[in-house]
Amino acid sequence: MTKSTRIAAAVAGLTLSFGALTVPAATAADEAPADKCATQAAQLEKAEGALARVTAVHERKQDKVVKARKAVARADKANERSKAKAALAKAKEQRATSRKAKKAQVQRVAKATERLEKCEATQQPAA
Repeated sequence: MTKSTRIAAAVAGLTLSFGALTVPAATAADEAPADKCATQAAQLEKAEGALARVTAVHERKQDKVVKARKAVARADKANERSKAKAALAKAKEQRATSRKAKKAQVQRVAKATERLEKCEATQQPAA
């Protein structure tokens, strides 16, 4: 690289840096959100949607365990039984993972609800 290319890159970098600092300050001052709790409400909606998806996955994993248990009970031969037991162990492991994910998502929903209620409580006296 030549010196002029390095200097041009440095100048361009500085221009972008200072330009990025001034633009958000101007837009942040101009914008006044109509509802200050809108972000918390959006986060709660997003968390509830994720909880619905995680719950559906967990239910499918539970059904898979039930089916695997029935397969173990129906297995006649030793090799069939060993394959069915392996499938049951895998299904139980997946169910445990989905159970943890569901529990974590329930906690996220609870926290998001708490944040929204706290925000709405602070807005009530002001309104």
